[in-house]
Amino acid sequence: MSEYRERILRTLGERSPIETMEATVPRLEELSRRLGPAGMKRSYGPGKWTAFQILAHLADAEMGVGVRLRQVLAEDDHKAQAFDPDRWASRYPDLKADGAAALRALAAVRPWNLALIRTLTPKDLARPFYHPERGMESVDLIVKLWAGHDLNHLAQLEQIAGR
Repeated sequence: MSEYRERILRTLGERSPIETMEATVPRLEELSRRLGPAGMKRSYGPGKWTAFQILAHLADAEMGVGVRLRQVLAEDDHKAQAFDPDRWASRYPDLKADGAAALRALAAVRPWNLALIRTLTPKDLARPFYHPERGMESVDLIVKLWAGHDLNHLAQLEQIAGR
């Protein structure tokens, strides 16, 4: 198992992925209010992403993983394309947007993704696909990693807000 997968699954632990994902946007809204515009420019550590970059990444991931989920459900023997979040993030400084725009994007798409996740049957959850960096995975694992990913980045934003 990959180090990333292990770490993110540990972060999720025994929590419900759906409940975790439902709680993410409200927590992000609260953290964004606490941070304010100045806090969006702060990082949780040297060389680490700023609060704005984390929100932008979460919005990107929401769209990217949502598409991945739909592809796996629709295509037999799907081979996923890996994401390079750092390369995506390299464009964030050029965006004429702020953390609020990223949060609005995430908040708009999350309910649609959760609506799909709630329809998944045990057969759907067991559906396999190939991830080029991590090998064979399942829809169930996509959902668990997605929820754990939320928690990972929420913890980073909490760290920034606590400074």
